[in-house]
Amino acid sequence: MKKHLTIALALLALCSGAFGQQITRVGVIDLQKVYMTYYKDSQAVRSLEEDKVKINEDIRRLSDEIKTLQQKRLEVLSAGDAQALKSFDDNLYRKAQYLSDFVKIKQADLDARAAALSKGDAFVQMLYRTVQSISEAEGYSLVISSRDASDVGSSVIWFSPMIDITDKVIQALLGS
Repeated sequence: MKKHLTIALALLALCSGAFGQQITRVGVIDLQKVYMTYYKDSQAVRSLEEDKVKINEDIRRLSDEIKTLQQKRLEVLSAGDAQALKSFDDNLYRKAQYLSDFVKIKQADLDARAAALSKGDAFVQMLYRTVQSISEAEGYSLVISSRDASDVGSSVIWFSPMIDITDKVIQALLGS
C-alpha cells in the first residue's frame, strides 16, 4: 500500500510540474497600419518614426565615409607615406569620434521624445491601453510590432496570421 501511495505521489508531483508551466502566446501588431488608420491622431508618432529613419540614414552615411577613409588609409599605408598616414589617422579618429558622439546625442534625443510621447500623447496612451487590454483578455504574453513579415528590417521572420491582433486593436479603438 505504501509503495502505491509513494508512486501515486511521485506521479502527482511530476504532473503538477508539467501543468504548472504556462505556454507563452505571442501576438503581432502592425503599428504602421494602426498609424495609417489613425493618420491624424498618430502624427507625433509618425514624425518620431520618420526622424529615426533619417538619423539611421545619417549614421549609415557617416559609417560609409569612415569605411572609405579606412580603405584609402590602407593604400597610403602600402605606399609608405608616413606624413599622409598620420593625416589619415587623425581624420579617421575625428570622424569616428564624431560618429560616436552623434549616435549618443541622437539616441538620447529619440529616447527623450519617445518617453515624452508615451507619457503625454493621448493617442499613444490609448493605443497602449488597448493593446494591453486585448493581450490580457486573449492570453498573450508578448506582442511584437512588425510592419510586414517580408520586410528585411523586421525582427519577425515569420508569424501566423492567427496571432495578428492589428484589426482587433483598430476595432477596439473605433469602439472607444
